[in-house]
Amino acid sequence: MQDKIETIWIDLNEELYIFILSKVKDENTVKDILQDVFLKVQENLHRLEQTSKLTSWVYQITRNTIIDYYRKKKNDSVLMKNLNLNEDNDQDFEYAKLTDCINRKIENLTKEYKEAIVLTYLKKFSQKQYAQQVQLSYSGAKSRVQKARNILKEDILDCPNVESDISGNILGFQKS
Repeated sequence: MQDKIETIWIDLNEELYIFILSKVKDENTVKDILQDVFLKVQENLHRLEQTSKLTSWVYQITRNTIIDYYRKKKNDSVLMKNLNLNEDNDQDFEYAKLTDCINRKIENLTKEYKEAIVLTYLKKFSQKQYAQQVQLSYSGAKSRVQKARNILKEDILDCPNVESDISGNILGFQKS
């Protein structure tokens, strides 16, 4: 099995590199994609029924990996546009008005929870809009927003300048 992988690498490495480079212009990304392709080949070689179709099979894996890269890149760039936290670029963006402590707590959330909070609470997306934006089911989006909100609430209670009642409900905050 290992000999087969080495043979495929020797035979197709340079050819696939050039093929990927024609589709993706960043050399580091090309190397990452090429590595992913060979990992997928190694993991799935046992599924190939007709060895005569090896090259076309590897190219199909390569095309799919490139498509996956662009899908992820598109989703990441769309989300990053919506997560622009620079107060100069968006005058009515409430994020800039929060205390530094609260901002740090939001920054420390995982990517998924951060985008849930930023888009639904600070950018005023409805949960349905948020679900569409991140390509998640509506119930999945609601669940993620609720979980993010609960995590953030717990973290924010540690911030100075945050007012809460005896039960831990946040009443407001003072800008520091």
